Amino acid sequence: MTQPMAYPGRPAAPAPGAATPELRIARVRPHARRLFWSALVLVAVAAAVGFFTDNLPEPFEDWMLWAAAGAVVLLLVLLPYLRWLGHTYTVTTRRVIAQSGLFGRHRRELLHARGYTISERRGPLQRMWGAGTLTLSNGVDEPLRMANIPAVRLVHEVLSDQVEVSQILAHRDSHSIPVIGDPPPLP
Repeated sequence: MTQPMAYPGRPAAPAPGAATPELRIARVRPHARRLFWSALVLVAVAAAVGFFTDNLPEPFEDWMLWAAAGAVVLLLVLLPYLRWLGHTYTVTTRRVIAQSGLFGRHRRELLHARGYTISERRGPLQRMWGAGTLTLSNGVDEPLRMANIPAVRLVHEVLSDQVEVSQILAHRDSHSIPVIGDPPPLP
């Protein structure tokens, strides 16, 4: 039996019975369009601080302006950014991993070899930005929802391919030919 040729840039299929290495295919975050309002607030706060510094009415001082601007930036810019930054979806050759949180991490995994259905939902704004929401369901566990994924069609295609490849490899390994030197199977 000969090894199938791999496409350029794609790893070759492992030999029957050999352990397959887990390779990372993609790591994505939710679409960054949710940070639009945070960016707008940051620009507005910077403009307001620039205008009102040394230009405030009598009872107020500049440190009050800077403290209020710092609080607004912390609450409306930095916290949403950190929340967005702490949410990732990783697709490997064996599984899909969804992680969220900065301090307390929440992690969910779904194996390709178990198989799952993929449903895609795209609203009008998501279509405009090329994003969408994928729901992966294996019928046993709670569905894994990948919300606002950029390039959702490509991710959908990759997940479908990985499920197919994992099931082909699992089927091939279950029917593999014994290697010379292995004892014959018992009847």
